Amino acid sequence: MFYETEKNDHGLPYNPYKSIVVPRPIGWVSSIDRAGSVNLAPYSQFNNLGYDPPYVMFSASHKTHAGELKDSVANIVATGEFVCNMATHDLRDAVARSSEIVDPEVDEMAAVGLTPEASRMVAPPRVAESPIHLECKFYTSLILPGYDPLNTTHVVVGQVVGVHIHDDAFTEDGKIDTARLRPLARMGYQDYTSVDTVFEITPQGPMAEAMIAGMGGEAKGRP
Repeated sequence: MFYETEKNDHGLPYNPYKSIVVPRPIGWVSSIDRAGSVNLAPYSQFNNLGYDPPYVMFSASHKTHAGELKDSVANIVATGEFVCNMATHDLRDAVARSSEIVDPEVDEMAAVGLTPEASRMVAPPRVAESPIHLECKFYTSLILPGYDPLNTTHVVVGQVVGVHIHDDAFTEDGKIDTARLRPLARMGYQDYTSVDTVFEITPQGPMAEAMIAGMGGEAKGRP
């Protein structure tokens, strides 16, 4: 089959596009507004950008009214800080429930029974139950126009300035135990998945050593 995205003429009962670029990691973003009210929301348009320094990005559409920013975007642009908490299989219900609360006066972290934990370098709290947190400073934002004004997308990029990892999140050889943590990811429709299988593909050839160092990340400090 073939369809044009502007016409959306695929003839299917559900738009297939969100089931094509999968799985998508979930950025579980905690932020605060200028008054200090906490917001927590998951975003499946989320990923890592760069490593030295590391950046992360997530994107959000408008609220139901064109021009009205999602709370996370508005908070981050206003205060310049946020935290990305790892969403895991164990926390899947809390992740889903936190996406359903739209009242900016409601603290989603408290509403779904999670524990706020103070960050070190930014003001928004971390989700204590999450095994990994990325403390971020707002770097830039980008607006992507939609075919319909309601579908305008706001892309937020943050520089990661601090990383928290629970001590029990590592394997004996010092690697993050991804298969045990089971990071949550979005598929299409109402479907989710989680990482429970990890395998290696070792680089070969004349560039193997450099590729292994680059892909794995050398353990190095700064003078």
